Amino acid sequence: MAPLGYLNNKETKQIYLDEGKASLIKKTFEAYASGNHTLKNLQKIINGLGLRGRRDGLLSVSNFQYMLQNPFYYGIIRYNGEFYNGKHEPIITKKLFDECQEAMKRKSKPQKVDGMKFFLYRGFFHCGECGFTITADRKIKPSGKSYTYYYCTKKNPNHICSQNVFTREEKISSQVKTEIQKVSLPDDWAKNMLLELDKEKEQAKKESEVFVQNLQNQKAEIEQKIENLLNLYIEGKWLTIEEYQAKKQKLLNEKLDTEQKIRDFERMGNNWLEPIREMIFEAKQAKILLSQGDNQQILTFLKNVGSNFILKDKKFNFCFKIGWRARVAGEPNASFSNWRRGRDSNPRDSLKPNTLAGCCYQPLSHLSLGIFYLRINKIKLKAKIKAF
Repeated sequence: MAPLGYLNNKETKQIYLDEGKASLIKKTFEAYASGNHTLKNLQKIINGLGLRGRRDGLLSVSNFQYMLQNPFYYGIIRYNGEFYNGKHEPIITKKLFDECQEAMKRKSKPQKVDGMKFFLYRGFFHCGECGFTITADRKIKPSGKSYTYYYCTKKNPNHICSQNVFTREEKISSQVKTEIQKVSLPDDWAKNMLLELDKEKEQAKKESEVFVQNLQNQKAEIEQKIENLLNLYIEGKWLTIEEYQAKKQKLLNEKLDTEQKIRDFERMGNNWLEPIREMIFEAKQAKILLSQGDNQQILTFLKNVGSNFILKDKKFNFCFKIGWRARVAGEPNASFSNWRRGRDSNPRDSLKPNTLAGCCYQPLSHLSLGIFYLRINKIKLKAKIKAF
């Protein structure tokens, strides 16, 4: 019997993908390979996203361990201790599978105790004024109660930082949860968005077939022109060898251009579909993480959806990554004139006072990003209407 994520076809004796579960299984491998999850934590998150066993039962920790060690998911069948190339479609790559095995090995080894104190947000923020690292310290009151606070290291030699404030960790955590809540999706919205995405996929498939067929027709017309040109030359009808070669070269270039368009489209296809699907699953995960209250996992999630994290005047700020802004913002302008694209990497070497404050607002550099925003909001709007 095929493992979870696949279905057996009794008539053809073939194995094919269970589309509904395959994406969640891929997400399981990606999450574990990051090294930020234990098997127990992974079980809570993925079960919370809706992955179920064959009898609609919740998966156990051992189920997840077996899944992560099963080479079937990258295309290899293990039988009686031997390995064979399978004919089924892989869900993950061999590289991702190997990364999971390495992560599992690391977690099975005793960890060395680091002499440095652990602080949840150490190295995570930069000062919103001078751009240097935010550090942390822990104080213990006479009552024995301890508290952690964060402050600027003030090590920028080119700027005298005026940030003399100390921000309590719980205040930061509260602000972080507020930001995560912005990308969280209610279950009914997520369900309806996935249904709308499936409809978009079917529509895109039909449109793709028409588009590729048109290109194939163009290619056939060019090939016919090349053949007609050759016949004219052979028959000696008003064509010198130089004219024939020049016209043939022009037609061959047109044919190569058309073939390249076909290859590019077949390679890229409708790749915007899967990123949106991944975002929907991650937005569902945000709700689960908030309910569990695990600040470490919430922080990991925040790193995935944002960048350029700063702390200034006890206020936490950052830039949502491309795509997530469509979840947070309202409906996009049809011309995309108000949409902006920001930097997703920390410009640590070139930071100057107050430069981080404007890092999210740069001109949109490619129309496809605008289309990506429009697609997300179109699906979101349909799901919202359906929910009501």
